[in-house]
Amino acid sequence: MRKVLISVALVTLLTACSEFPGVYKIDIPQGNVVTQEQLNQLEKGMTPNQVQYILGTPLVTDTFSNNRWDYISSLSVAGGDRVQTHITVFFEEGKLDHLEGLPTETVQPAVAPAE
Repeated sequence: MRKVLISVALVTLLTACSEFPGVYKIDIPQGNVVTQEQLNQLEKGMTPNQVQYILGTPLVTDTFSNNRWDYISSLSVAGGDRVQTHITVFFEEGKLDHLEGLPTETVQPAVAPAE
């Protein structure tokens, strides 16, 4: 019984170590990835449906007015830092007025370990 408990404790400790050699870490993209190509398709005066067709459903909509949509993207690169981008779309009288923010930066994913 004691050997089983020691084995379980050892396995738990080894799997919990994030710096354990040989452990593969993956890139984790979250949110709305908005590219420069998508932003180039937008034109002032577009309807919200047209904007949503190009950019997708916004991650955050303003609860107090329908004039602002926020597209937030986050990429946690394996073994590296987290990169977050934020684009805000503003509407005036039901038409696209202007944008603020920058498109998702190109981040090189981590290379898979050689086998």
